[in-house]
Amino acid sequence: MTRIPPPPAATHRGVEDVVDEAAFAATVDLLAGGSVVALTGAGLSTDSGIPDYRGPGAPVRTPMTIAEFKSGPVAQQRYWARSHLGWRRMGTAVPNAGHRAFAALENAGHLSELITQNVDGLHQQAGSRSVVDLHGRVDEVICLNCGQITPRLELHRRLDEGNPEFGADLDLVSAPDGDVEFDDTNDFRVAACVRCSGALKPNVVFFGDSVPKPVVQHCFSAVDDAKALLVAGSSLSVMSGLRFVRHAYRRGIPVVIINRGPTRGDGLATWRIDAGCSPALSRLAAELGA
Repeated sequence: MTRIPPPPAATHRGVEDVVDEAAFAATVDLLAGGSVVALTGAGLSTDSGIPDYRGPGAPVRTPMTIAEFKSGPVAQQRYWARSHLGWRRMGTAVPNAGHRAFAALENAGHLSELITQNVDGLHQQAGSRSVVDLHGRVDEVICLNCGQITPRLELHRRLDEGNPEFGADLDLVSAPDGDVEFDDTNDFRVAACVRCSGALKPNVVFFGDSVPKPVVQHCFSAVDDAKALLVAGSSLSVMSGLRFVRHAYRRGIPVVIINRGPTRGDGLATWRIDAGCSPALSRLAAELGA
């Protein structure tokens, strides 16, 4: 078995050190009214040991684009070799206090829908039900030829069988998108679709690809029906999430952003809470009795 270092311990400052109390009280009032839509990003999952792209201390990354992945077997071999090793961390990550707070807020009737840019499935594991996986799910695999979707765990077992000693006894650095920093991938054996022998891809939106239009339209409609939009753990650096903040702003829907450090949507926010997601969301849920 390949040795992957354990997830790092959370290092966020306590929420009491950074919270704007007026912003926090306003957020409590907004959530108390119900019909709030949430938008979450990678910063929510850092306390589960999954690195993010743009937070403090995040590694510099040049992730594989969809064009590169589709370029042929060499790129796919490199992707699957690294992703297979990284799956041993992302595939065993568990929800943190932030995920559990969102599930509690939904269960108490404060949250109507949750749109996540994350692909880790931790919201569902925590108990959230009304979840839109904007960028797909890394625990699913899709065939580029026939379109069949299968569980990632099935592929993981097949790759283990085909590469029993691959990457053994290495300490590897996990990357934000679920793979690892590892370059010696030439001997890795890639598995094909069991139905048609086509090329397999994780069922996620790669960089350079687009979110399916029906999914985007559903999210716009959810924001239209919301009394407020709560953003948590996203720098909003890419349009995929920022467009919903802009949409809410144009429609006069209050926007609350909870994130450690600045975001691209700060100028559109009604309220801004500079804090770690886990402590801030846990406190929100507690104050609302969720």
